[in-house]
Amino acid sequence: MRNRLIVLTIVVVSLFAYTKLMARIGSGSPPPDAPREQQADLIRVYKSERRMVLLKEEVPISTYRISLGQAADAGPKQREGDEKTPEGRYEIDWRNPKSMAHLSLHISYPGPDDRRNAHSNGFPPGGNIMIHGLPNGWGLFGDAHRLWDWTDGCIAVTNTEMRDIWARVPDHTPIDIMP
Repeated sequence: MRNRLIVLTIVVVSLFAYTKLMARIGSGSPPPDAPREQQADLIRVYKSERRMVLLKEEVPISTYRISLGQAADAGPKQREGDEKTPEGRYEIDWRNPKSMAHLSLHISYPGPDDRRNAHSNGFPPGGNIMIHGLPNGWGLFGDAHRLWDWTDGCIAVTNTEMRDIWARVPDHTPIDIMP
C-alpha cells in the first residue's frame, strides 16, 4: 500500500510540474485573422446544449461543441469560485496568446449588474472568464475533454477549434450566453 501511495504521489507531482512547465511555454503563435467576410459579428452560447455558434448577420458560420464550468447547470455565475459559467450579454474585450490554455479570448464578465448582485450578497463577482482551448500540453486529449464540464466557468473547445475562433472573432464581438 505504501509503494502505491509513493507512485501515486510521484505521478501527481509530475503531472502538476508538466502542466506548470507547459503553461510557461505557452501555445505558440496565434493564427492570422480570417478575411473580414469570414469573421463573426456575434457569438451565441447555449449552455444547456453545450454548443457555441459564431454568426455573421444572424447566419451561423460555425458551430462548436463546448465544455463549461463544473457547475454550469446550476444557473448563472454569481460569485468568485462558484465554478458557474455566466449568462447574459457580454463582449470579447481582449485576447491572450500566451495564456495557460491554448489561446484565450476574454469575456467582459462581470458587467455592472453582475458586480452589483455579487456585492449585495457579500461576495466578489469573480472574473477571468474566457473562451479557450485545452491547457497547454494537454491538446492530445482533443474531443475527449467534452466528456465532462471541467473549467472554472470558462468556455472550452479543442485547440484546433480555438485557432479557428481566434481568427474569426474580432475584439468587441458581442457574446450572448444563454441557459
